[in-house]
Amino acid sequence: MTRLLLASASPARRATLRAAGIEPIVVTSSVDEDAALAAAHERYGSLEPADAVLVLAQAKAHDVAARLPQELADATDLVVLGCDSMLELDGEVLGKPADAADAVQRWRAMRGRSGVLHTGHWLVDLREPDETDAPVAARPGTLGAARGGVLGATSSTTVWFADVTDDEIDAYVATGEPLAVAGAFTVDGLGGPFVERIEGDHHGVVGLSLPLLRTLLADIDVPLPSLWSV
Repeated sequence: MTRLLLASASPARRATLRAAGIEPIVVTSSVDEDAALAAAHERYGSLEPADAVLVLAQAKAHDVAARLPQELADATDLVVLGCDSMLELDGEVLGKPADAADAVQRWRAMRGRSGVLHTGHWLVDLREPDETDAPVAARPGTLGAARGGVLGATSSTTVWFADVTDDEIDAYVATGEPLAVAGAFTVDGLGGPFVERIEGDHHGVVGLSLPLLRTLLADIDVPLPSLWSV
């Protein structure tokens, strides 16, 4: 049996996995996102938004994999999943708003327009290597691996926002929900009525692309149904 460890405190990501029949172990990472991005910029130069979220997803997965809680320290059946999301609008990458005023400003810029929500996914396979394992071929854009490997990819979905009023924006920001999520909106919560349509994976907008997770798990020879707790 293989167990999935989610390196995120996001209730939406956990709920997405649970709805798909997967009960993850949850361990929150301690990654300083600004520092991780700064280090990546220094090493690689300017990053595309799809790469920036992958850098952060990778950092979170490796952070948790390196400091497992004591009860999991000797586990040999874990695959760690790190995720990160950002909204790309006018070439600018937006994470969580700094405060309520920032969230209001963002919504006034987003309303009646579209942006691209990028969600990076990174797997760290902590399962004990098996001598019979054969190397797994990598898909384009990923790092293939057998047990003990790492790999990742990004899901990108275009989101069209409603032309909401100032009063609607103020009311939404006052709930506090936009302050806790990338791009200052949700599609599965109070912000749902303000998202007119999406082009791409709905789950990726929530914060975790189930189709992409299935593909990444297949790359390390873990069928997604094998994680079902039902």
